[in-house]
Amino acid sequence: MDFDLTEEQQLLKDSVESFLADTYDFESRRKIAALPGGWSPDVWSKFAELGLAGLPFAEADGGFGGGAVETMLVAEAFGRRLVLEPWLATVILGGGVLKRAGSADQKAANIPAIADGSRTLALATTERHSRYDLFDVTATARREGSGYVLDGEKAVVVHGGTADALIVSARTAGGRRDHGGIGLFLVPGDAAGLSRRDTPTQDGTHAAEVTLSGVRVDADAVIGDPEGGLPVLEAVADEAIAALCAEAVGAMDELTAVTVDYLKQRKQFGINIGSFQSLQHRAAEMFVALEQARSMAIFAAMTASTEDPQERRALASAAKVQIGRSARFIGQQAVQLHGGIAMTMEYKAGHYFKRLTMIDTLFGDTDHHLAAVADYGRLVTAA
Repeated sequence: MDFDLTEEQQLLKDSVESFLADTYDFESRRKIAALPGGWSPDVWSKFAELGLAGLPFAEADGGFGGGAVETMLVAEAFGRRLVLEPWLATVILGGGVLKRAGSADQKAANIPAIADGSRTLALATTERHSRYDLFDVTATARREGSGYVLDGEKAVVVHGGTADALIVSARTAGGRRDHGGIGLFLVPGDAAGLSRRDTPTQDGTHAAEVTLSGVRVDADAVIGDPEGGLPVLEAVADEAIAALCAEAVGAMDELTAVTVDYLKQRKQFGINIGSFQSLQHRAAEMFVALEQARSMAIFAAMTASTEDPQERRALASAAKVQIGRSARFIGQQAVQLHGGIAMTMEYKAGHYFKRLTMIDTLFGDTDHHLAAVADYGRLVTAA
């Protein structure tokens, strides 16, 4: 398989990395994190000008027709700089639902606005009891007249506090853990009965606790089949896992480089600690873990569009397992090799480890996905 980038992909990679190198250093990120909502509308507008907000959408829908490789390149660059803007929430999650299941009118009303940076989205699926199960839904959507009335609560909605609209999963039929009977609804951020409590998370991004109390939406707010939303959510989650794997590789790459640079500069007993053989071995092991993760991130990107949902989920789980293991190892080694400085807010090493830890928990941690891979193996044996 040819892993070389095309001329257009290399240009995208170079332009994103160049822009971030000029505008998104660690000190700039700290200032952005202190803004309301934890991200910069100015930077978001510049992302849109670069074509990043409309990257994965079809040209016919107002996007730029990018694929999995382009998404991987952008996500890795964002991970290297710990970008805080709502690209994952808007483009990959919310936009991914519209791309897969939105009607022509829904796409026309939203995708061009996402692409030009004037509209942000958030995907509200997680509930306090649901952990990693997308089908564990107690929020309800009951039919009333020509529309629906939504009630329930959603937890840890990434960038949900500032999103212009939320895509909410709600149960239209069946019991709490049934796989059917789940609908997806596009809810305006200023809808009557919708309340949001925005808080910063450990890695500097923001998430919201969302309450829906008698929120009324029209029938045209339903995205796709009002009882068949789960397959859409699962497909979007697998694409998001691929993007998160690439983001984690970018973060691990930078954290490894920062650690090696520190070993070259820090002196103890009058010499650089990087000359100690045992520390060289640990740095080499960090590099090995990074390259293992990089291979699996490429694997995740290449398999995110697999048609068989069971196979796609298993492949995404396999990638997430390796990413989680590498991230934990590299993060722990970086902190130990830096010493106490890595735990300070003023130094960036700890911030990378925090983001890597958060990535591990998004859409299932290492243990969750390891169990999923094992289950898939048993199913293949049984077949």
